Amino acid sequence: MDKVYNHQEFEEKIYSLWEKSGAFTPQIQKDKKPFTIIMPPPNANADLHVGHVRFVTIEDILTRYHRMRGDPTLWLPSSDHAGIETQFLFEKKLRTEGKSRSDFDRKTLYKMIWDYVQNNKINMEKQLRALGSSCDWSRNKFTLDPQVIKIVYQTFKKLYDEGLVYRGERIINYCPRCGTAYSQLEVNSVERDDQLYYLDYGILTIATTRPETIFADVAVAVNPGDTKYKKIIGQTATLPLVNRELPIIIDSLVDKNFGTGALKITPGHDPVDFEIGQKHKLQIISVIDESGRMINTPNKYVGLKVEEARVEVVKDLQKAGKIKKVEPLHHVVGICYKDKGLIEPTVSKQWFIKVAPLAKHALSAMKEKKVFFVSEKYGKIARHWLKNLKDWNISRQIVWGIQIPAWRCNKCLEWTITDVKAPKKCKKCNSDKLTQDTDTFDTWFSSGQWPFATLRTSPYENDFEYFYPTSVMETAYEIIPFWVIRMIMLGLYVTGKVPFKEVLIHGLIRDKFGQKISKSKGNVINPLEMSQKYGADALRMSVVWGALIETDICLSEENIIGQRNFANKLWNIARFVLASGSNPTSLNLPAGKAGLRGASEDDKWIREELKNTVKKMTRLLDKYRISEAAEEIYDFIWHKFADQYLERVKSRREEAQPTLDLILNYSLRLLHPFMPFVTEAIWSLGFAQNKQDLLIQASWPKA
Repeated sequence: MDKVYNHQEFEEKIYSLWEKSGAFTPQIQKDKKPFTIIMPPPNANADLHVGHVRFVTIEDILTRYHRMRGDPTLWLPSSDHAGIETQFLFEKKLRTEGKSRSDFDRKTLYKMIWDYVQNNKINMEKQLRALGSSCDWSRNKFTLDPQVIKIVYQTFKKLYDEGLVYRGERIINYCPRCGTAYSQLEVNSVERDDQLYYLDYGILTIATTRPETIFADVAVAVNPGDTKYKKIIGQTATLPLVNRELPIIIDSLVDKNFGTGALKITPGHDPVDFEIGQKHKLQIISVIDESGRMINTPNKYVGLKVEEARVEVVKDLQKAGKIKKVEPLHHVVGICYKDKGLIEPTVSKQWFIKVAPLAKHALSAMKEKKVFFVSEKYGKIARHWLKNLKDWNISRQIVWGIQIPAWRCNKCLEWTITDVKAPKKCKKCNSDKLTQDTDTFDTWFSSGQWPFATLRTSPYENDFEYFYPTSVMETAYEIIPFWVIRMIMLGLYVTGKVPFKEVLIHGLIRDKFGQKISKSKGNVINPLEMSQKYGADALRMSVVWGALIETDICLSEENIIGQRNFANKLWNIARFVLASGSNPTSLNLPAGKAGLRGASEDDKWIREELKNTVKKMTRLLDKYRISEAAEEIYDFIWHKFADQYLERVKSRREEAQPTLDLILNYSLRLLHPFMPFVTEAIWSLGFAQNKQDLLIQASWPKA
């Protein structure tokens, strides 16, 4: 053995051996309970980031541990087409080439993004391998696999047939730059400073932050409890600049403490106004189009962007003497989660899912502990979202994704939904002139079906029946509302069972100062670079070290170097132990005190310490206390085995050799889920009986 462990010499060769051995592929054993994890599909549009390393490491540790325990263990790998995210990145790439999405027809643009994603997908899967992911590649899934799309279509049709999907004209969250609608969960709320304009509407004054939308006003509303307006209810206000008369109505949704207590009602561009407009059967006028430019206004404003129009409208209101005062306002606005620009509330026809009955079943399953959050604080977050979800807008105005299987009759305008192929005729009027909706599904609608979709489309028989419900869903806390609760809702709806029995949430990785990692801050840690420099084992160990799984951790290059040093320490321990050339045949911990007769006190001590370590690590891993288990084996190997026992037995090497062999063997097994490459490398040099004898297939130690 060389004096220093060279990870670059071993890692790629070892992974190839694992994959060829079939160790990643479980066999169905009906007399045994399986352990199953469905990998949260990484977006197939870029390299893995350091956040991916944490989930990969946690899930691989659990997978290797349960495999060694003898459980039929499936970790199913996957990748996500990531609809809007991928199209957004691809459009950025096009802009660097002086092009835009509008330069291409739908089919061409889709094919371009497909090729872009496939290249990234292959690269991303290589990176997963480089991290040591022992997932079953024979079951690998992509969210745009034809069989998966078929499952998604079947779910949509079932929802539609049972009255849980409708196409409705509603006020939606729209990003004019991305060119698509979003659900409530994809809108980020941020605080910002704006101007509050007090405008003269004739017999009253209204306050607004959006003077450019006055041309879409259809009424003025006051709260019925606001006595100062009692005498003018039923009269008319006058819309400035165009002098249109607006009815003055009452509605309890009006906040009498905001501004003047009088609210201009613009149903086409505000959610509260839309609700008031629906209640009072008011007209809907839109003055901002899908590109974020003004329409249906006096000619001088038509075609201007919203911010430009605001400047011009304010100038004209000032000239007309219609601005009574202007005040600064600190308030919360909605922005697009992708480009961080302002969301434009817009009235549009979209496909919606009625989530109330689905959420009700999900809440019941959580209450009955059919699905259990390992950390209760995240269970509370999930329940909060389930209780407050609005109907889910699942249609997106983008090319990249699963096109919605809805066809509209060109004659009677009736919609036909199918789960197989395009209908030949309209179900209502029998016309053969049908046009498919160009919208695609929200990515979270397809990924919300991931646990059962992957297993029902497996290349192996009975996967769904055996591995579903899965054992644990491990993912990051920021996607609890986006993904976790939707998987629970859709899994229960389609299969009648929860998609997973437990939910393990991990925290974020921050830099060494506790700051969020981002390109703008210049504190990005490149996991591929760190892995190549210090080894995958060092990187893996560093992302589970020092904090509970559910909490954020601080990571620095120094942390990774520290774990690289631990790998070298283990390597040097092995060099010492294996230097005797012994070929141990019996490596069992002796049972009870009788088995220790004749052994020295040092031998007895280290064997007892090993037993205790096995017990503690087994208990900790069963409870998902991964960081504590990592620290337990680190402490045993470095401090108890190396610093104490090895130093004590150097003078009686031959007598201590059986214990040295045993302790090293068991240490490799206990550490293997955390640092699989270096442990496998040492195993092959000291304990493997042949090339097929791999540590990955060895059993977990029993105390």
